[in-house]
Amino acid sequence: MLDQPMPLPGTTRRPVAPMFDPALLRPALFGALRKLNPLTLVRNPVIFSTEVVAALVTALALQAVLQGGAWRFPAAIAAWLWLTVLFATFAEAVAEGRGRARAASLRRARTETPAKKLLRADDHTLYGPCAAAELRVGDLVLVEAGDLVPSDGEVVEGIASVNEAAVTGESAPVIRESGGDRSAVTGGTLVVSDWLVVRITAAPGSTFLDRMIALVEGASRQKTPNEIALDILLAGLTIIFLIAVVALVGLASWGGQPPSVPVLAALLITLIPTTIGGLLSAIGIAGMDRLVRFNVMATSGRAVEAAGDVDVLLLDKTGTITFGNRACVGFIAAPGVTQQQLAEAAVFASLGDETPEGRSILAFARDRHGIAAMAPPAGAQLVPFSAQTRLSGLDLDGARWRKGAVDSLVQADRATLPPELAQAVERIARQGSTPLAVAKDGVLLGAIELKDIVKPGIRERFASLRRMGIRTIMVTGDNRLTAAAIAAEAGVDDFLAEATPEDKLRTIRAAQAEGRLVAMCGDGTNDAPALAQADVGMAMQTGTQAAREAGNMVDLDSDPTKLIEVVEIGKQLLITRGALTTFSIANDVAKYFAILPAIFVASYPELQALNVMGLASPESAIMAAVIFNALIIVALVPLALRGVGYAPVGAAALLRRNLLIYGLGGLVAPFIGIKLIDLILTFIGAVP
Repeated sequence: MLDQPMPLPGTTRRPVAPMFDPALLRPALFGALRKLNPLTLVRNPVIFSTEVVAALVTALALQAVLQGGAWRFPAAIAAWLWLTVLFATFAEAVAEGRGRARAASLRRARTETPAKKLLRADDHTLYGPCAAAELRVGDLVLVEAGDLVPSDGEVVEGIASVNEAAVTGESAPVIRESGGDRSAVTGGTLVVSDWLVVRITAAPGSTFLDRMIALVEGASRQKTPNEIALDILLAGLTIIFLIAVVALVGLASWGGQPPSVPVLAALLITLIPTTIGGLLSAIGIAGMDRLVRFNVMATSGRAVEAAGDVDVLLLDKTGTITFGNRACVGFIAAPGVTQQQLAEAAVFASLGDETPEGRSILAFARDRHGIAAMAPPAGAQLVPFSAQTRLSGLDLDGARWRKGAVDSLVQADRATLPPELAQAVERIARQGSTPLAVAKDGVLLGAIELKDIVKPGIRERFASLRRMGIRTIMVTGDNRLTAAAIAAEAGVDDFLAEATPEDKLRTIRAAQAEGRLVAMCGDGTNDAPALAQADVGMAMQTGTQAAREAGNMVDLDSDPTKLIEVVEIGKQLLITRGALTTFSIANDVAKYFAILPAIFVASYPELQALNVMGLASPESAIMAAVIFNALIIVALVPLALRGVGYAPVGAAALLRRNLLIYGLGGLVAPFIGIKLIDLILTFIGAVP
């Protein structure tokens, strides 16, 4: 059984700091003291109640000191009640401290970077240098080799190699270029070569890096629905136990021996679920922290919890299942057309295509046929590629060159597809490549083969998702033959071909209408509506700004199968919370046997039979229970931060394991712990 989800091959995992690093513990201690502020603690009803009771017992102990009465026992009870509150706030402070340590490395990348602001993108006229903080949404900046990108933005011109190690932790530079799904750049990253013109898309203080820092530090973390529901349950249990303790006062008074207020305070605090109340917030923060370790940024704990229940996953093909850089790998000429003629026509038809695919066609024609890319001839009218028409081309002196999807070109030019060319197109599609047709003046000259490469190891990772009960659906704008070939190679369960943004939305809504939780992975602007609709929308860091804004998670490694780790972390978060809640409630049974006989044995000697642990005295029993109640929080902090081990098993097996380990353990541990503390107290003579 693993304590943490193991990273699959190809997954980046950030180094793990020691659980109790002294550099983290000292700030955490001061943070725990600051959290004792009642205005802060009131959000946690269980621990707030403990603080109120601790203050009351402290006041009674001080009163006893001033009046010369017995003060040692109430003072000891008050001290351990205060330690209970401190240990609870310390758990949360440690979790936040680990997040702040991770944020420190991110903050080093957020500097006051000088920016080269432009008047216009077309002539690179400098408006003048300015600070990154002075940039506003829509401003244009020039970033050259050796410059830091001053803020988040979209590349509108140029192509360059960018080192994103400050954000992703990956030292290998990536390509950023205009006109595609790899046009987003992040503030604080370094341009290694060439230059870019970037349009700023984020206001100062709201960049991707700023949001990452705030999320990692926990500053913008809100309670999830499950946390809120559990808070309500814990508050309800606290009220019930308070009523029960008050009722016991009347019962004991009727017997003639009413218990003292410190004893009643000890009874109340040991019976209310202080263990889970003290660890609940730390569990949620630690879940976010574990995501960061796997290079995934979530905008809320709600998204992490939802990931734990996901059972349908939609993945965009290009850039998600495949690398996304489709390249030209061949020309297939129609009967009666030479390869050179086809290559020349493909070059003319691609002069207006600024997509990476269009550029790869020009590069292939140059390398294989010696046709260098040229500027459009004078008087030529370019037809840029459009996602609606799926065509590009050039018009010159009455001649028309067109290139694009086969069905679109046949329909637009009303051309006839020769049988030999139709067979070649079908063969290309069956191989998982993308066929494009080339035509001149409405006559089809041949086809172009674009090949998209499936990411290595992805089939095995989809098999892991299937074992976890998650159904995978690939969505793509390609034709059905191409989509079927890629789906078979990648190992997904189903696919949606020729998909529009509306098709993706309909698919997600249909699954949600059946009561399923849907996750969507994507990187393009056309994926943004689906990412926003999905219960878990994970955008790729290499994707567009629109996709990153729409999703509630961003994968800094741009690995769509990272959802395996995200799902495991989400399930681990829910399991950890349930396990510690089970343990906390089971603890109360043993505390009943420790405290109740001690309180009522004077009035009802028959209750001595319930003293199954053989505790030395009523005072020793009460003190041992209070001490155990405080120390168990500290003992469980590592488990809350690390998480309960997760394995892909069914709900019934998981419930049995929870009850066996944490239910039974919660019953047995207090009997052992309270008895040991009682022996120690008796040995050192700490109680009468």
